[in-house]
Amino acid sequence: MRKSLILLFLAFILNLFHAQTITFISEKTNKPLPKVSVFAKDGSIVAFSDIDGKINKQSLKPKQEKFQLVCDNIPVATLAYSDFNQEVIKINDRIKDIETVVIKKEKPAKYLFVKGNFNTYVTLNNKLNSYADGIVTYIFDNKTKKLKSMQVEQYRIFRLENAEMDRKKLSSWDYGMFLKVPRLKNIENIDGYRTKKDIIFKELKSDKKDQIELTEITNDEEMGFLGYRISDAKNILNISYVPNSRKELRDLLEYNLIRFIKLKHKSEPQYNDIAIYNNFYPIDIDFGNEKMEKMQFDINSSQYTSKYWENPAFPNMQPVFSSFFKEDLKEKPNAK
Repeated sequence: MRKSLILLFLAFILNLFHAQTITFISEKTNKPLPKVSVFAKDGSIVAFSDIDGKINKQSLKPKQEKFQLVCDNIPVATLAYSDFNQEVIKINDRIKDIETVVIKKEKPAKYLFVKGNFNTYVTLNNKLNSYADGIVTYIFDNKTKKLKSMQVEQYRIFRLENAEMDRKKLSSWDYGMFLKVPRLKNIENIDGYRTKKDIIFKELKSDKKDQIELTEITNDEEMGFLGYRISDAKNILNISYVPNSRKELRDLLEYNLIRFIKLKHKSEPQYNDIAIYNNFYPIDIDFGNEKMEKMQFDINSSQYTSKYWENPAFPNMQPVFSSFFKEDLKEKPNAK
């Protein structure tokens, strides 16, 4: 009798947990859809699907009424709260195929150049706080494949006009200082992370790409400094490669890093949730013996000479954010 009660209780717990998760899958492939952002009607990002396509239903609130789903920087669906009563939701996920990375003729050279598009943005308590995008070239040592430097060729900076900097109210801060161009770390020897104890390694294969998800808990204890508190730091890295490839630099299709951290002043009753999104999409790979000139990435100004964001292949998230925040999202003056 006791054993039956224990089994019944375990089944109840498993069913309860299962009912709290929702899985997004591709309408085209029936595969899970990672990296789907769920926007509430106020523009807050309330959920982000993992490599299994799952989100926690508890992150969705009925008062938000409608939710916009964004996949690969493109809005793909608008759902009511009642639509999330089902455990599996099919999404028409891709409007266009993955862009082919052009590998120029390889020759004996000192450096390997990986050029591509990027976007990066910071959310404060799930709402957009700052945004940037542009074109960048990474310079790797062609022998060791170690990153030597990078050149930001063009970029735009958007900041919220109503942000403040009250020393004792971190919920009012402008977190533009967290806007960073992706660093492209952990690209080579990705299989070496399978056995690391402090990293959760997951993999999803399809005929379009092989996806790797690395989850690292860097700090789950509260730390204090000059009246400020920090807690629950976590990194989630998603890297996509050409299917069935050796997962080298030449095989890279996407690089997506999210850094989570909780911050507050000691006088604040609750922590503020900070999320920093870094996304890179390679265009071409080239080789050479001379480094390129480095442009300063200045979060107080934009620098561009062409409307690169109008390219249909560019990962332009700015229209998605501006649809929620209207005039609050302001571009910094173009310095060029």
